[in-house]
Amino acid sequence: MVLFGTFLWFAGAVLFGWRDLADGTFDIQFFSCVAGTALGIIGYGVFRWQRSAARRGSRGSWQGLSGLDT
Repeated sequence: MVLFGTFLWFAGAVLFGWRDLADGTFDIQFFSCVAGTALGIIGYGVFRWQRSAARRGSRGSWQGLSGLDT
């Protein structure tokens, strides 16, 4: 889901960026989509980091969450 949502933010950034490039001005929609894409990438990185820590058995990692224990 995280990757799908990030892809949608990226697609919006491309579409709004293409539209705004033709106008020569960038609107709030473009910058919102860029921020959504960046936050999605950061969030997915944190998710992967926590999942690998849980699989390693680190003491500070998430424990007992479904899908992470297998």
